Amino acid sequence: MASSTWTRRHILSLADFMPSEYDMVLQTAVSFQEVLSRRTKKVPTLQGQVVTNLFFESSTRTRSSFELAAKRLSADILNFAPGTSSLTKGETILDTAKTYLAMGTDMMVIRHREAGVPQAIAAEMDRLGVNVGVLNAGDGLHEHPSQALLDLFTICTLLDSEHPRLSLLEGKKIAIVGDILHSRVARSNIWSLTASGAQVHLAGPPTLLPKLFADFVREESGVRSQESDLIQNSRFKIQNSPPTPHSPLPTHPLPRQLFLHWQIEPALQNADYVMTLRLQRERMTSHLLPSLREYHQRFGITRDRLQLCQPEVKVLHPGPVNRGVEISSDLMDDPQFSLISQQVTSGVAVRMALLYLMGGSR
Repeated sequence: MASSTWTRRHILSLADFMPSEYDMVLQTAVSFQEVLSRRTKKVPTLQGQVVTNLFFESSTRTRSSFELAAKRLSADILNFAPGTSSLTKGETILDTAKTYLAMGTDMMVIRHREAGVPQAIAAEMDRLGVNVGVLNAGDGLHEHPSQALLDLFTICTLLDSEHPRLSLLEGKKIAIVGDILHSRVARSNIWSLTASGAQVHLAGPPTLLPKLFADFVREESGVRSQESDLIQNSRFKIQNSPPTPHSPLPTHPLPRQLFLHWQIEPALQNADYVMTLRLQRERMTSHLLPSLREYHQRFGITRDRLQLCQPEVKVLHPGPVNRGVEISSDLMDDPQFSLISQQVTSGVAVRMALLYLMGGSR
């Protein structure tokens, strides 16, 4: 689990991750997965270091997973609760972060409903010249790096449990179905999965896979037209993501294959893996769907629809799940197809790996 070659102080986005970094995370997570299988599931790796969970947004899996990961590494934990904090008295987010810095925090795990908050806190830590690492645990509609990495780990360990690596997914077809528009998980998975050489197919209704996603992709010959008839069932190659205040351009562009569909059938055809996404109704500010019933009829993952895929297809979902909407309830609980419980289990090992690599780089 040597971290001598890990140079990132912060993990804010996967846009500029290189294959070697993905492989380092995967191999480190394998080591911690072995630790978690022991009777004594604890190592002194981060003993004496303080990890602060700054979750300004509600979370069950991510927050609990990071807290358990830090405890398994023997770190001291500080948990932030916005409802009972000085934010209610007018304190700013940056001042809150600096308060925890003054308490001796070494790493901050940050989740916020607005994009860019982890980046702003990381920039403030750098400006202050302190050696504090910031890990993005999900920011607005931007990214969720640790979720994409645990998804990657779940798939790669299925293919090679002892030596998971990015190259195992080269040539695989992976469908991501559902609420692409509001999904930070989808955005991070686009970066990680296309970096492996996999063919990633996005599918969803036009309101949840809108024309703006044509800006996210490029053809070899230049910018693709945003007309819907060109988006549908068309192939794109990502060269660089359009610059935004919170998403740096990849410093080492990789050849990436991304496909967009407004029907589910071409996305599922011969797919090796299917990732279905939660309908994030709390983020929908207008009526983007006629009804949940119609959504399930058109884009819900069912046993009948999986017949379009490869015989050994596996299904993933980042959770929480709306049973009977994104995926049929019986399919969700079927171990022959579902990797959902493995994703939750993988989360602890992967987040241990991320904290370990960041802590070691200090």
